[in-house]
Amino acid sequence: MTPRFARFAAIDWSGAKGARHKGIAVALCDAGQAVPRLVPAPGGIWSRQAVADWMIDAARTAPTLFGFDFSFAPPFVARGAYLPGDTVPGDGRAFWAYVDAICDDADLGAASLLEVAHRRHFYFGKADGVKADFMHNRACEAHYKASGGGKASTVFDAIGAAQVAKASFAGMRLLHHVRPHVPVWPFDPLPTTGSLVVEIYTSIAARAAGRPKGRTKMRDAAALEAALTALASAPHVGPMPDDHGADAIVTAAWMRTAALRPALWSPTSLTEEIARTEGWTFGIV
Repeated sequence: MTPRFARFAAIDWSGAKGARHKGIAVALCDAGQAVPRLVPAPGGIWSRQAVADWMIDAARTAPTLFGFDFSFAPPFVARGAYLPGDTVPGDGRAFWAYVDAICDDADLGAASLLEVAHRRHFYFGKADGVKADFMHNRACEAHYKASGGGKASTVFDAIGAAQVAKASFAGMRLLHHVRPHVPVWPFDPLPTTGSLVVEIYTSIAARAAGRPKGRTKMRDAAALEAALTALASAPHVGPMPDDHGADAIVTAAWMRTAALRPALWSPTSLTEEIARTEGWTFGIV
């Protein structure tokens, strides 16, 4: 079964501390070929809570596929636990509730989980020891690498500009809050109608749009135009967005075409255990 959606939203996410985040961008497009448009943030800059509120409202308005670029759960299958040695739940939805319960960070943040509650599991620098000992991956990330997609980031790497660790755990708090309103694939089965949340990887969208490996960021109008053309989208109108906005625009256009491919909804390596504990990145087959 291939679900049908009227709209497609890609959210470039941020786990940064604070209440407003310039790293968040939301792009939305309708079915067809209209170019994705950036959704203005309330007050000019998005908060994570504002994204959750907007999303819940948008999901009620029309069947929408929402894509977020963070890891929906830590690795589980390879080690039999999310945080081995610590007492935490053993499935994704319960783990989201746990993360939300122990984090009192502003705006659905989760830095305290990394820095205090479960500090020993995260790599912040060489004082923590050998970095390779922390670099655990989910099944979909291992599959992506083995198929030539490249090395995916891990939620245990807490250094670097991308801050994938903080972004992911903050995202898990968001998932806990929005799931009563919108199902989350593949933790929830594909709905026959209505809206749905999926995990996306903006680099997959950029590669599908013709961007070369290692150069997936689009920072000029020509690159953005070429990517949209490759995805059968109308051209972007207006000023060139920043790289977060460009990522969101191209990814929304890619989601519109990718959602029609049945194989992407039935990855060959996606088992019931993986779906329940780790989830899967939409677009990895």
